[in-house]
Amino acid sequence: MQAVIRHFTTSLLAGLVAILPIGGLIITIAYLESSISGAGLTSLPFYFPGLGILLVLLLIYLVGLVLTTFAGKWLWQRIDRLLHRLPALGSLYATLKQILGYGQGEDAMFQRCVLVPAANDGALEFGLVTNSVTLADGSSQLAVFVPGSPNPTSGRLILIEEARTRAIELPVSDALRTLVAAGKTELKLDA
Repeated sequence: MQAVIRHFTTSLLAGLVAILPIGGLIITIAYLESSISGAGLTSLPFYFPGLGILLVLLLIYLVGLVLTTFAGKWLWQRIDRLLHRLPALGSLYATLKQILGYGQGEDAMFQRCVLVPAANDGALEFGLVTNSVTLADGSSQLAVFVPGSPNPTSGRLILIEEARTRAIELPVSDALRTLVAAGKTELKLDA
């Protein structure tokens, strides 16, 4: 009897694990479609279920297409400057860009990427340099945020001597993209 219960429980859990992502995807798509369609699309004579999501995907594609052209890049630079100048919203926009890794230079939230030794086994971890700190004894340390994966907003902040880090030529935005993708991106490190 125990073998039958164990078999039933194992099969039930395996089925649940297989169905949950699919069910979650279906529920998310249905919610998005109802939210988008609720904006008046259902009154169109050519409406069909899924039109809202198709229109959003088409819009995202067209924006990407425009931004990959010379004129689109020029236009986006103008819009970006305008957004930075907006009162109150400009600082929010700039902060979001910094968090997503699109800021650059010394004023950026994350200045550059480094590899830092892991705490226990000699492996290396991504680190994002946020600042250089001078301690009371006069020694200089790097403030390095070691983000978690796949959620780079969680992590830890460490102070480490620059000599113990390895500099890598990797844009911060690429490092964050790699973290979110849990390493499932093509990555070339010159370390």
